[in-house]
Amino acid sequence: MAVCVKVIGSYGAGLTYGLGRFPRPGETLLARYHRVDHGGKGSNQAIAAARLGAQVRLRTALGDDAFGAGARRLWEQEGVEASVVTVPGLPTMTGAILVDQDGENRIVVASGALSGFRPEHVATEDVADAEVLLVQLEIPLETALRALELGVAHGVRTILNPAPAPQASRTEVAALLDLADVLTPNVSEARALLGGGAGLDASDLARALSADGQRSVVLTAGARGVYAVQRGRAEHVPAVEVAEVVDSTGAGDAFSAALGVALAKGADLVEACRFAVRAAGHAVTRAGVVPALAYRADLDAPGTPPDEERTSHGTRSQAHAGSSPSPAHLAGNQTAIEDEGSLA
Repeated sequence: MAVCVKVIGSYGAGLTYGLGRFPRPGETLLARYHRVDHGGKGSNQAIAAARLGAQVRLRTALGDDAFGAGARRLWEQEGVEASVVTVPGLPTMTGAILVDQDGENRIVVASGALSGFRPEHVATEDVADAEVLLVQLEIPLETALRALELGVAHGVRTILNPAPAPQASRTEVAALLDLADVLTPNVSEARALLGGGAGLDASDLARALSADGQRSVVLTAGARGVYAVQRGRAEHVPAVEVAEVVDSTGAGDAFSAALGVALAKGADLVEACRFAVRAAGHAVTRAGVVPALAYRADLDAPGTPPDEERTSHGTRSQAHAGSSPSPAHLAGNQTAIEDEGSLA
């Protein structure tokens, strides 16, 4: 039987612009390519977990618009059970993603309907009876707190991906962290959560966030890999080597979902990190976010966590199995959002 992963988080449409380099202040650049994708950290992680064999329920908020309708179709196709709050008068979240020639990215988000996603919209059935609860911070902080509180109350293992880093008081941040069984920041998010730490390396940042071993911390450091701290003990898990980094946009969500699925299936923290870095490594070799999220067959290798079952959505097509398109070909690789005229 598949493990159950529940997600409280965001959906948004991602508008990606490929550039030779990032613009300087006041500068306008012509993009090499433009692409419109499904996105949002909650949706991405829900889809990634479903592709890796979990039974997934997502709670989120959408606008009553074409992007929202496209999201519902996507989740149906991916086998994600979605419970949606529709917020009157507010559009579905959108994000502008700049990707340079090295595959690095910068992202700006307009929250839209997610700003109306309130704590009272998260109920017991959205959280309980799961092995793992995944929460991110593209939703209001108080809604994330409510989800984590319910997770703790119902004995669900809570994983907080603190992205973007919260703009909140130290008291609010402390309350959030206290509810996380596993915390998964990157380096910049870790420093923001600590309110400093400029002189600390990745391992020291992870130790500092672990609160003397009271919580597990998995700090992602890009090409340097992952630093996992559990019960005061730190271990480094190296990143997977890839021939070329095409687009790093979806790597964090691929990692978080794979970590959650592996932990739900009984892997220990370091074993789960080894599985998750393979998912992230797979993601950076492909353009876009959802197209880059791995199916279980993509990651089958020695060390794969137990329980090899797959959902009916786990069989790859030849197109998915092949090489991802280069930027020059992306104009012919638009998502269903654009095909259905949502940009009009």
